[in-house]
Amino acid sequence: MARKATRRRAAPRPRRRAPQDPIDAALALAAERRWRDVSLADIAARAGMEGAALRAQHRSKAAILDAFVRRVDDAVAAGTAPDAEDEPTRDRLLDALLRRIEILAPHKPAIASIACDTLLVPPAALCASVRLMRSMVRTLEMADAGSHGPLGLLRAKALGAIYVSALWIWLRDDDPELARTMAHLDRRLSDAERLAGMCERFGRGWSRAA
Repeated sequence: MARKATRRRAAPRPRRRAPQDPIDAALALAAERRWRDVSLADIAARAGMEGAALRAQHRSKAAILDAFVRRVDDAVAAGTAPDAEDEPTRDRLLDALLRRIEILAPHKPAIASIACDTLLVPPAALCASVRLMRSMVRTLEMADAGSHGPLGLLRAKALGAIYVSALWIWLRDDDPELARTMAHLDRRLSDAERLAGMCERFGRGWSRAA
């Protein structure tokens, strides 16, 4: 009896990964491995893009981080309450910094990876400090806290120091309510407010004496 010819089934084709925003692709990779071990080629592959297409949008990993920070800045600004101008400046700054941390929350492992490796590379650390200052200036503008001139630069640096110190606490804060992070921000902003008041009083006294 003749054996019937069997028809081989074609092997299923692997499903192609849906295209992903390169910023999201970079964050996903940073959550999986050390940021220093992530290359532009890795990000392009994860995003489903050609390397040249990715470099046309973002020429480096630093440029991708710049775009991510701008996205966070925009989200913080969009979340500012219309009646926030009626609140004290300290409360507006506290709200803006907490809102920033809440926006970062879904990317916490990636932020930890990026932050740890950025500090180890001086050029990357310098880029991060410039990025931070831009964000803090914008935060001061959102809070109508004065961001221009030498005094505005000093405020931005002080706010940046407060934010970075809170960020390190947040990375180790497992409480869903972020009690430690909120308490730290509250204390540091209160300290900064008192120091600013002392400097202002000293300045008035110096002017009268002169």
